Amino acid sequence: MTERVLYLMICGAGPASHVDVAIKLAQEAGWSVYCIATPSAVEHFLDLDELHQLTGHPARTGYKSQGQPSLPPADAVIVAPATYNTINKWAAGIADTYVLTQLAELTGLGVPIAVLPFVNTALANNAALYRSVEALRASGVRVLLGSGGFEPHPPRQGHRAVADYPWHSAINALS
Repeated sequence: MTERVLYLMICGAGPASHVDVAIKLAQEAGWSVYCIATPSAVEHFLDLDELHQLTGHPARTGYKSQGQPSLPPADAVIVAPATYNTINKWAAGIADTYVLTQLAELTGLGVPIAVLPFVNTALANNAALYRSVEALRASGVRVLLGSGGFEPHPPRQGHRAVADYPWHSAINALS
């Protein structure tokens, strides 16, 4: 049986410190998980050695170095926790990080992508986010914001929302 390859794009927000939950859920669903992290996620939330141990693959944080193996082609992608910054830049076509470049390419290739945001109500009510979510959805991306996905929390209350972050929604969106 051929392995099903899942890219887990991890952005710098509170739930990233519990990304092991997503990895285990994905593995239980039969995915081989390859983590790709933003600089902010690496700086503030992730232990790259732990990710390597959990997935069996080194986490990617930038472009491939000479001698580093290429990632296998993705069968699907989860972007979680997806930040306001990443969602807006991606929708605007800005590819100034490795994660955003990969997302731009994978969207263009039509690879199934599920996005699980982590934003507060003030950011969720911003017209820029609304436009970006609609643009991504129009491109075939499943943005799990609102009922059945991530429900935004009040500003400065993100620490309370981390424990209930619905990782399972992103995994289920790819089934």
